Amino acid sequence: MRYTRFLPLAMTAIASFALSNLAGAADRTVDFDEGKAGQVPTGWQLTATNGGDKRARWIVEDAKGPKGDTKVFSLVEPEATGILARATAANTFNIAWLPETKGRDVDLSVGIRANDGDIDQGGGLMWRARDQDNYYIARYNPLEHNFRIYYVKDGKRRQLSSADNLKVGTGEWFTMRVVQRGDQIEGYVNGEKLATVRDATFKDAGAVGLWTKADAKTSFDNLVIKDL
Repeated sequence: MRYTRFLPLAMTAIASFALSNLAGAADRTVDFDEGKAGQVPTGWQLTATNGGDKRARWIVEDAKGPKGDTKVFSLVEPEATGILARATAANTFNIAWLPETKGRDVDLSVGIRANDGDIDQGGGLMWRARDQDNYYIARYNPLEHNFRIYYVKDGKRRQLSSADNLKVGTGEWFTMRVVQRGDQIEGYVNGEKLATVRDATFKDAGAVGLWTKADAKTSFDNLVIKDL
């Protein structure tokens, strides 16, 4: 009985420890090195905005990543292929996302390499996603040499910011980073801040993912997700 008076203090300490650990529970790094080549890594789902019945093919590949790791996650067969698909490809957005990994205020970064594409190349990050038709994106396209931030609402894309004359080319790894706190969004490429914009289209927490457009074939690696 003499230890009873210490129980509230002990429970408080345990609760405090648990909360401090839960606060960082959403932080994670995905480097794909544990994935099996030729397959979609565990937890990822594939879909498309304004897509057809055929889904793009995303797989883990045995390839050298930007930090020397041994596997990357790549879109190797875009949905927007074939004569009919190419004619409507401007509105086809291929998505690989983590529907169970959600955040509102986030700091995201990922390594990206544009591998190929005649209509479009490159790609980028997706966040605060409600579903395949509603989310924020940031992307870099080496065919146009520009970095842009958009939102997609009900399948329709609207540009929020653009930075032009970037020098990253096809086949070169680069790092994209996006930070959103409240309605303020910041966008970076290779550590250089290229955009600051405010938008309140999506105010709630949503899922995180990767995004490409049209016939872009793109590789991704070292996705870092931080909950702010």
